[in-house]
Amino acid sequence: MPLTADRLDRIQPSLTIAISTVARGMIAEGKNVISLSQGEPDFDTPRNIKDAAIRALENGETKYTDVAGTQALRKAVALKFARDSGIDYKPEEIIISTGAKQVLFNAMLSTLNAGDEVIIPSPCWVSYPDIVTLADGKPVLVPCGQNNGFKLRAEDLEAAITPKTRWFMLNNPCNPTGAAYSAEELRSICDVLMRHPHVWVLTDDIYDKLAYNGFKPGTIVAVEPRLKDRTLTVHGVSKSYAMTGWRIGFAGGPVALIKAMDKLQSQSTSNPNSIAQAAAVEALTGQQDTVEEMRKVFEQRRDMVVEMLNKAPGLNCSTPDGAFYVYPSIHGCIGKTSKGGVLIKDDETFALTLLSEEGVATVHGAAFCYPGYIRISYANATSELTEACTRIQRFCEGLH
Repeated sequence: MPLTADRLDRIQPSLTIAISTVARGMIAEGKNVISLSQGEPDFDTPRNIKDAAIRALENGETKYTDVAGTQALRKAVALKFARDSGIDYKPEEIIISTGAKQVLFNAMLSTLNAGDEVIIPSPCWVSYPDIVTLADGKPVLVPCGQNNGFKLRAEDLEAAITPKTRWFMLNNPCNPTGAAYSAEELRSICDVLMRHPHVWVLTDDIYDKLAYNGFKPGTIVAVEPRLKDRTLTVHGVSKSYAMTGWRIGFAGGPVALIKAMDKLQSQSTSNPNSIAQAAAVEALTGQQDTVEEMRKVFEQRRDMVVEMLNKAPGLNCSTPDGAFYVYPSIHGCIGKTSKGGVLIKDDETFALTLLSEEGVATVHGAAFCYPGYIRISYANATSELTEACTRIQRFCEGLH
């Protein structure tokens, strides 16, 4: 009898984590590797947030909390949604989890029955389809081309909806492309959703503070308040506050859904880390200057990376509106051979050969359900990014 359950055969380990692990192994062996594969700000957690955690430790805030999070943090999340998104959530409509990934997992496992469909625009974050699959659902991927800014068109959403559709899942701004939707662009998508009252909406807005050139991402409930009773608005502190390791994600949604997710969480992890929750209260309610400081640096890096990549033969890189990723096409490199004699037959070969020959770790586009591209994170020191892009240019120039 096999050790593992059949459901594990339906998924694969996170490829972004897998490639980062390979890169770290090469670095441990003394190889000169620059990893642009993981979505993690290179900035330290701001001082005021760390101080709040220290105070919580000294005050003995080391006990169990409510499964759905402390009242203080749920109130802080409600304030954050009102301040930043114009959405009114009460504390009982909020759940705090161990990262936004657990929020997504809780939502899908709490609501999907076998065969229920979840519409996911692609390119998409690697974990979305596998989380749906683990919950016995069926991911329905809707391709969103570079010629349309990697954004979903309302007519394509309409065509994908069936009687079995349970959820529509949107990441705005998007990992891996950085594509972002304004409130105006979301209007036509909301109009489609209003015509299909059986479809629930999950909007993952975790990158919404990281937008550039004055762009402001919209969010579903703010655009169409009538969708609030079937929308889960997901967020967290990892990206905007450089708190990836603190593992705090949260969501606002209808009380019945939040209670269902709370019930599931009570039998899995129970409450999130109590000290990290205290730190997250300070992140959301304290001074916000560091968020803007980081955003400005990311914007400068984005511009530099896009410019350098577009000078590499065979690459075509769009300028994203948000997040901290670029998603260049490598179609102009497919069919060529590297200096080391490797035939570049697809995006995975490109990424692996770039890593082995130039020591730059990226993630191939097939991992994001959209091959022919690679994802590059620019959440690295500017000097590292400059060197990495120089190596990518050299690699592409060496293809023949």
